[in-house]
Amino acid sequence: MKILFLFFPLLLLLVWGAAGSRIQCKQRGGFCSSVRCRPPLRTIGRCSDMAVCCK
Repeated sequence: MKILFLFFPLLLLLVWGAAGSRIQCKQRGGFCSSVRCRPPLRTIGRCSDMAVCCK
């Protein structure tokens, strides 16, 4: 039970970090992709650990 008490804040911080990165990606004129950016698009950042920002 104590593990859940510690796990929830950590999960919340991870979700907030990912959301902010997606917003920053969109502000740069890009979009988030779970696969590599395909030509002629290029990687301009990361949205999360598993997603890149393409433009």
